[in-house]
Amino acid sequence: MERQLFDADHDAFRETVRAFCDKEIVPHHDSWEEAGIVPRELWTAAGATGLLGFMVPEEYGGGGVRDFRFNSVLLEETARAHASGVGFSLHTDIVSAYLLDYANDEQKARWLPGFCSGETITGIAMSEPGAGSDLQGIQTTARRDGDHYVLNGQKTFISNGILADLVIVVVKTDPEAGAQGISLIVVERGMEGFERGRNLDKIGLKAQDTAELFFDDVRVPAANLLGEEGKGFIYLMEKLPQERLAIAVIAAAASENVLAETIRYVKDRKAFGRPISAFQNTRFVIAELATEVQIARVFVDRCVTELNAGTLTVAEAAMAKWWTTELQKKVVDRCLQLYGGYGFMTEYPIAKAYLDTRVQTIYGGTTEIMKEIIGRVILS
Repeated sequence: MERQLFDADHDAFRETVRAFCDKEIVPHHDSWEEAGIVPRELWTAAGATGLLGFMVPEEYGGGGVRDFRFNSVLLEETARAHASGVGFSLHTDIVSAYLLDYANDEQKARWLPGFCSGETITGIAMSEPGAGSDLQGIQTTARRDGDHYVLNGQKTFISNGILADLVIVVVKTDPEAGAQGISLIVVERGMEGFERGRNLDKIGLKAQDTAELFFDDVRVPAANLLGEEGKGFIYLMEKLPQERLAIAVIAAAASENVLAETIRYVKDRKAFGRPISAFQNTRFVIAELATEVQIARVFVDRCVTELNAGTLTVAEAAMAKWWTTELQKKVVDRCLQLYGGYGFMTEYPIAKAYLDTRVQTIYGGTTEIMKEIIGRVILS
């Protein structure tokens, strides 16, 4: 089924992204997985190529086009390249939305030029050791003290945590006010009392730096408050649908990619004197997966259109997130089975995909939380 989502500008951008991935990422990704992190030079190279700030106004060094179809192209092409360790998505799909919609003019002038050039790598710190999907349960606090906030607490599972120069931290500015006491404060590299813990050892996404962050009486200028005090929970609820759609875009693209690679494999691999593709079981598995992947693609593309129009609902984003990520798990698992013993060898991309896929149904809100959100909306 021919896609109707993109136009010539998106196709040209795809060629640029694909060339960048093939030259700057694919030859080096294995070594980055061994190191557990990508080099900062990759970020500045991406910035110079126009991959990081296409949604940012031109006055700050961006491309001036806020269109999630460009985000989708970047997500799809990094998925095609198996670039699971490159943290561009967090930067372009998640943090960008907060800075563009809630930062004031002075903050934009300070932060966005480096954001676009790749010299300022960003992250967002929500999860804590005792609070993941339940953001109202966070314990990190920010106490106002004159012209500063004093931050204390701990965050964990923070993507780009080692590399990030600028981190949007979810804090409680009024611990007694529940959701109305949550605010967003931007912490910058070098602030006294802001420390990074270890680069966490994960089963997948090996080249993606994921860290613990610690805040010990960190004095942050009040000028780094993002938006209004006490509005942080509202801001998070407004932007989480875009984050979840980004994960769904990755899931759909990764599923397509794994399926295409598996189809090529079963056509070449022989058993009992004939290609594996000649067996009925293989044909049935491929038929089932191809059908579901096509359904996912159509729904995700529609969600991108709705997001651009400002009409994507919280429930629809949650539907896209849980269903496509669960499908990705299924596609990878069943395709790996068709590889037989070779599927268990890490030198084959399918084995890496198996490890990288597992987190998809967890971060951005677990499948169970997505179903809870959908159920509440439908039954309210």
